[in-house]
Formats: sequence, C-alpha cells, structure tokens
Amino acid sequence: MTVYETDVPGVGRKFELEIGDDQRLVAVLHHDGKRDVYIRPSDDADSEQLFTLSGDQARKFGSILEGAYFQPVELDEVTVPLGEAIIEWHEVGEGSELAGDSLETASVREKTGASIIAIQRGSETIPNPTPDTRIQLGDTVVTLGTRREQSELEALVAGEE
Repeated sequence: MTVYETDVPGVGRKFELEIGDDQRLVAVLHHDGKRDVYIRPSDDADSEQLFTLSGDQARKFGSILEGAYFQPVELDEVTVPLGEAIIEWHEVGEGSELAGDSLETASVREKTGASIIAIQRGSETIPNPTPDTRIQLGDTVVTLGTRREQSELEALVAGEE
C-alpha cells in the first residue's frame, strides 16, 4: 500500500492512498484543521469530494478507523465455540434463484450444507424460520455453516450455481 504526501502551498498537506488499481483516496489537511476527503480515479479524471471534517471530527473518525472503538477479528484466525462453523449474512439480490422460494423448496441445506437460522426482512427479524417461510428479494439470510458451505451458499444466493 503506497501513500503519497505532498505540500500544498498556502493550504496544507495532501495525502493520497492507493485503494485499488483504478482509484485513490485523497485527504487534504488544511492549516486551519479542516480536512477534505476525495476519491480520485487513476485515469486522471477529476476528483470527487466525499466530505469535509473539522479537526475534532477527523480525529474521532480516525480513531474509529484505527480500531480504538471496535477491533474486528480476523475470521481465518479466530476460534469460535461453534467448531468449524461460522455465522454469515447473505443478501438475496437480483438474479438469486432463492427469491420467491420457500425454505423447503429452496433446499439450501441439502445443496450447500449450511442452514438458514434467521431471515432479516427490513427491520423485521424472522428467527428460526419454518419450512414454509418464503425468501424474498432484498432479504438477508443469516446462515450457519463451515467456510466451504458458506461459500457454496453465497454462490447459490447470488445465482451462480
């Protein structure tokens, strides 16, 4: 990961972080403490301003990004009380063959080995859905399975099977 740093005379300092092959995240730190954040395509197109933060807001947001408020765990390294199983959330989007099917008809467990343990539908949660519960476009299915089973289920939800 490369970070580019440049003086901006009369303004402050500019930092650019490569966030992919085709774009950079740009932060301009003004002498007065203000921070402007932009996204810049690498094809030399104009940058798009995303937001501006005061010095206090920038420090707070920076500490959040740094992990001072929440430290995520690397799932490949974590041991959980479910053995090899993990819980994942998969959104049922356009092209998913599951949309409109009941859990019984979808046969998710038989096809992937993973189990649907809940469905999030907007602000409603359907815990322990019954076999006649229908999966709808836009639902988020909460599933339990191994990484391999979760990967197969993700392909099924995305309509790639």
